[in-house]
Amino acid sequence: MNRLNAAKRTSVISCLLEGCSIRSTVRMTGVSKKAVMRLLCEAGTACAEYSDRVLRNLSSKRLQLDEMWGFIGCKQRNVTPEIAAKNPHAGDIWLWSGLDGDSKLIVSWRLGARDLATAYDFTHDLAERVSRRIQITTDGLRVYLEAVESAFYEDVDYAVLQKIYGSDQQAEKRYSPAKIVSSTLEVIKGTPDPKHISTSYVERLNWSTRTSMRRYTRLSNGFSRKLENHEAAVALNYFAYNFIKIHRTLRVTPAMAAGVVDRLFDVADIVRLLEESESKKAA
Repeated sequence: MNRLNAAKRTSVISCLLEGCSIRSTVRMTGVSKKAVMRLLCEAGTACAEYSDRVLRNLSSKRLQLDEMWGFIGCKQRNVTPEIAAKNPHAGDIWLWSGLDGDSKLIVSWRLGARDLATAYDFTHDLAERVSRRIQITTDGLRVYLEAVESAFYEDVDYAVLQKIYGSDQQAEKRYSPAKIVSSTLEVIKGTPDPKHISTSYVERLNWSTRTSMRRYTRLSNGFSRKLENHEAAVALNYFAYNFIKIHRTLRVTPAMAAGVVDRLFDVADIVRLLEESESKKAA
């Protein structure tokens, strides 16, 4: 099988990380659509494996958890029996993210339904990655209550921050979120520090994700048609967020701020990880 050289791979991955669509990446790099899609999946897998390996024994103190909506193939309301038969993953999908409130590191993420099963999987993975008692803030999604209790038991300070949005008669004519009129705070377990009961950083991460990842851009045709492509795109972009992109307020990458790595990564490191993965498979 013909393989793209390192320079071409770097060029294609750079385009994808800058929010370019698959077709615009094809036009700019001259690489075929099939090759771009294959590289996306391979690079995403390599990034996911590396992140899973190194994001362990973290000394995080505070985590903010949130979920962001997306879809595969079509929105849930448009899924017909014919579509479901062809693509069992078609419909709504939620991206669950756990962000370190200090280093801004994405500690863990999961794709799945907005249900208890995914919440369990997500919170248990978070618990395995931190090395100390943690403070957690979530929104008012009720499945978090049981999931956090199951994953952390007594070793957590947990609070829920519920934001209340006002009604807007012009809601159907605009695309910006409704105005927040108030918020309620509820301590669920332990003694969380009131100064750090917040979901602002992880909500800002969601905004960055929608801006930088073509598949999450609102009101566009840049959606995923296969679950594996969606998973690869998230893994690739979250790797770049953690290891490549310098955080404006930290002046280093989140991974450097968290002490996970001691240098700035670049796209060539993704290509290196991909080549190492290929070598292991070939051996």
